[in-house]
This record gives sequence, structure tokens and C-alpha cells, in this order.
Amino acid sequence: MAAHPDNVALGAEAIKAAGQDEGREIELTKDVSAPDYKASLDGHSDLRAPTEEELHTLRRVPEKIPWNIYTIAFVELCERFSYYGTTAVFTNFIQQPLASWTGANPDPEGKAGALGMGQRASTGLTTFNQFWQYTMPLFGAYIADSYWGRYKTIGWALGVDILGHIILIISSLPPIISNTNKSGSLAAFVIGLITMGFGTGGFKPNVNPLIVEQLDLETMTVITLPKTGERVIVDPAVTATRVYHYFYLFINIGALVGQLTMVYCAKFVGFWLAFLLPTIMLCLCPAVMLYGRKRYRRVPPQGSTLGKSFKLFHMANKGRWHFNPVATYKHMHDGTFWESVKPSKIAPAQRPSWMDFNDAWVDEVARGFNACAVFLWYPLFWICYNQINNNLISQAATMRLGGVPNDVLTNLNPFALIIMIPLLDTLIYPGLRKLRVRVTPIRRIAAGYFVAASAMIWACVLQYYLYQKSECGSYASGEDCPPVDISVWAQTGSYVLIAFSEILASITSLEYAHSKAPANMRSMVQAVALFMNAISSAIGFALVYLASDPYLIWNYGVVAVLATIGGIAFWLQFRHLDQEEDHLNMLPKGEFGVKAEDEAAAGKPEVADPGALSYPKDEKVDTTKA
Repeated sequence: MAAHPDNVALGAEAIKAAGQDEGREIELTKDVSAPDYKASLDGHSDLRAPTEEELHTLRRVPEKIPWNIYTIAFVELCERFSYYGTTAVFTNFIQQPLASWTGANPDPEGKAGALGMGQRASTGLTTFNQFWQYTMPLFGAYIADSYWGRYKTIGWALGVDILGHIILIISSLPPIISNTNKSGSLAAFVIGLITMGFGTGGFKPNVNPLIVEQLDLETMTVITLPKTGERVIVDPAVTATRVYHYFYLFINIGALVGQLTMVYCAKFVGFWLAFLLPTIMLCLCPAVMLYGRKRYRRVPPQGSTLGKSFKLFHMANKGRWHFNPVATYKHMHDGTFWESVKPSKIAPAQRPSWMDFNDAWVDEVARGFNACAVFLWYPLFWICYNQINNNLISQAATMRLGGVPNDVLTNLNPFALIIMIPLLDTLIYPGLRKLRVRVTPIRRIAAGYFVAASAMIWACVLQYYLYQKSECGSYASGEDCPPVDISVWAQTGSYVLIAFSEILASITSLEYAHSKAPANMRSMVQAVALFMNAISSAIGFALVYLASDPYLIWNYGVVAVLATIGGIAFWLQFRHLDQEEDHLNMLPKGEFGVKAEDEAAAGKPEVADPGALSYPKDEKVDTTKA
């Protein structure tokens, strides 16, 4: 991409940078009179877009993170505490037999339990829960993008989520789980899962974009650092990377504390307490959201943008499908798929009535669809991660525990994340940027697949030795089989490697979904990214047969192979996006609800509308410490 920026005039004028990529002229504009832009670059008088040379030579830095973001991150911390605190004990609640009136079992080698349905049933129910929790975000995203907006949707979702947690508490009350007939407890448990899914569906796809929408800068800008005189590029993509890293840090602090404490609550007190405390923590979330009601910047819903984007996609497909697959492929990849449906390419009389947007919005929709395509390989990554929620917990139950609950080892995952995220953000990534080494999203995601596969290889080898040393041979999980004389801490490698793969693939998916989606479709693109976990859960259903003795070696081996295939296929298909990363991040903001001829008649450039956002008053964000 070649960029030729002009000198920038401040005030009501716009920063403009003309760029060319593969023969296409791109105009980048940003109204610096908008309050967000002036606040974020307060104190800098040399604002301009970077040249092509500067894109390759100047160091890239994030802008300062505003306080509002930390309050939203705290809401996510509480919500994840409630989710992971409850799900951490699901496997034992379902699989293990009732150990006492409350389900607790303080014996050093004992395991808490309630329903006693076995490993296959526990794997099936926890897999269903993962599928449900990650399917419902599609519904929540549609409501937010089209009708309610993110803030209102989150508020209602939290209320539904609290209701679901209350039903879980009822399912675990001692008089209910101690009843000989377990159907009442099981029914309440399943209803609680389903209700929680509705709540999570409205919360997860909306809190991710809401947190980054509190940032100010939306285009790359060259500034001079006052202390050193160094010229740097303030890059919104780098800022989003930092925000999502610390956002994920908050998630895992909540997950670690929730999982660790609730596992011990279940073991020494009972499941009712393990479900009650997360519910209390979740009840803090509405109070924090109410505090930020007039402080958060909010993008209002814009009606039928989702429907129009699919109409646009359908229109672009017309005439491109043939009986000959080779001809179809060539026609779909001839470079005109989205260009042909831009309003400027269609005569006014032939445009459909719903085409009330400009060419830039078509580019944004194309970028959003391409982001969704990137996520299509993610199920093969998530199927590795999902092993820590069921099969690895069951594997731990066959090992020498030494007084540690079998489901406490899952906390190694968030613990490793809490250590590695600050190291990467403060040392590794800045060091690579100083060396002018760009670790692009595509490279990070591809590496994540291979690291996840290595975690499953670790689990596979460990399972082999468990079968070799067990008195029961390949039936080490048998109820009457004594624990194998291998320490449960031998699982550490799997959990740490999974944590590292999350940083590379999972965090990057949040960042990619936000940066590549149109502002009025961010929740939906986030939901598509989350939905990939649901698809992995569906694949997991096909592997449930392998989730028991004597097939567990095959279970981990197959999952490792699938992740490796996914990583190779992902890299081969999307490696070209590395070269287009800056171009995709610098596309002009599209306008929705405007006719192309009206825009041309007015002679206005494609400038982001500052009135489209709801801004808090007197907000100042400083980047002088970048």
C-alpha cells in the first residue's frame, strides 16, 4: 500500500491520506474537530497520517487506556467469576456419586459428587452447555446491533443470567440432591444451564466491543513523544491488542478465583455454596453498569444493518455460481465480488430501495465477512481448549491427588495466563516492535493452533502412561480402580500450553473481530467468533464415544491431529492477509442511511460522523505517555 499524506490543518478540517493498494485508490479521513480525536491527541500539534516509509520504519505505540475501560473489565471479571466458578464443579456434580448430604467429600483422595451419572454423561452435558453458551450470542448480537444497543442488551442479559444462577442453586440444595430420585435435581440443573445461556448470549458478544469503543483514536497517526523527541505511530490496532490482553487478564483473574474457591467449597461444604457465591458476585455487575450509564460512550443501534449486509452479500453472489466448480471459483475470486455491488457502480434507477449507504460501507461489510471467514477454522482450536472442561478433569481423578481436588488443576490455565499476559504486553511485544518485527494477527492465530495441538500431545502421552501403570490397565477410570501412582501435577504442561495458545489465538480473535467489523455490526462479528466454540462443541459430541476408557489416548490424539490440520489450513488460506493488515485497518468509515448520489451532490468526503456516538462530557485522554 502506498500512502501520500498531505500536510494537516487542524480545527474543522480533516486528516486525509490517499493510498493505493493493488490499483485501488483509498481515501482516509478523520474529522479532528470531533471531541474524541481532539481529546485523545491533546498536546500534539503535528498530527498527520503516516507515509508508506513511516509505516515500515517508525515504532508503533498504543494510546493511553481510559478509566472507563477498567470498570467494564471489572464487570467482565465478576461475570466470568460467576460462570467459571459454577462450571468448574459441573463435571463432578454430574459424574461423581453423592458423597454426603450436601455432595461434599473432604477425604484427601475423595471427590465431591451429586448425580452419579458417569463420565460419558458429564462430558455430554458439559459439551451441550458449551454449545448453548456460545450459540446464544448470535441472538444477543442481533438484538444489540439492530434494536437495543449494547448497553441495554447487557443490562437485561445480566438479569436473566442471575435468574439462571438462582435456578442452579435450587438444583444443588441438599434436600434435592439427597433425594433417591435424581430427576428433580437434574431437571433444575438443565433449566438453569439453558437460562444462563440466554444471559451469556446477551452479555458476551456485546461487552467485548463496548470496551474498545471507549477508546478515542480510530486511525493511525504520527506523533512526536515530548520526552524523547522520537516520532512514533499511535496505532489503534496496537491499542486494541493491549486492551484485549488486559481485558483477558481480568477474565482470567475472575476465572482463577472463581474456579479455585468454588472447587474447595464443593469439596468441603457442598455444591449449594459453590453455586451461591458466584451468584452473589454476579449481582455486582448491574450496579457497576448503572454507575457507567452516563459515562460510557455508546454506539446506537442502526436498525436493519445486518439484514442489508446479507442482502448485499446475496446480490454480490448473483451470476457467480456455475455447474463447473472451477468456473465458480474463478468468478468468486476475480477481484470484483464486492466492487460490483458498490452504489457508485450501479445506476440510480437500478439500485434496490435498501441500498442507502455509500461505497465505504460496502468495504466495511466486505472486511467483516472476511473476518468471519478467518474464524471458520477456529472450531478445531476450541476443541483442544474444551478438553480442560471435562476430559482433563476426569483424567486427574485417576491420578494421585495428594489432597488436591481433581478439578482444581484447571486453575493452572488462568494462573498461567495471569503471568504470561503482562510479560507479553510489557516485554515481549514491545521488544519485538522496537526491533521492527510485527507479530500480525494471522501469524499469532496460526501459532496458537500448533501450541494447542502440543497441549493435546502432552495429554495423550500422559494418558498412555496412566494406562501402563494402572492396576486396571486401559480401564483406569473404573469406580473400583485405585488411583495411578502418577502425581496429578503431571498435567501442568497441558494447562500451560493451552493458556499460551489462548493468548495467541483466543485474544487475537477478539481483537480481530473488533478491528475488522463495521461499527454497527461489531456485536454480530464477535458473536460469529464465539459461535465457533459452539461448533467445536458439536464436533465434541461426535467424540463423546472416545471420552471414556479404553479410548482416551485416541481422544487426545485425534484432537491434536485436528488442531494441526486446522493450523496448516488456516495459514495456507489466510497468510496473504498479513500484507493487507494496514490497508484493512485504514479503510474509511462507511456511512449508513445515505444515498450515494446525495453524497456526491453534497461534495462531502467520507468522514466519520462524530454525532453517531454518545460521548461523556469533559472526557480527556492523553497519549503523551505512550
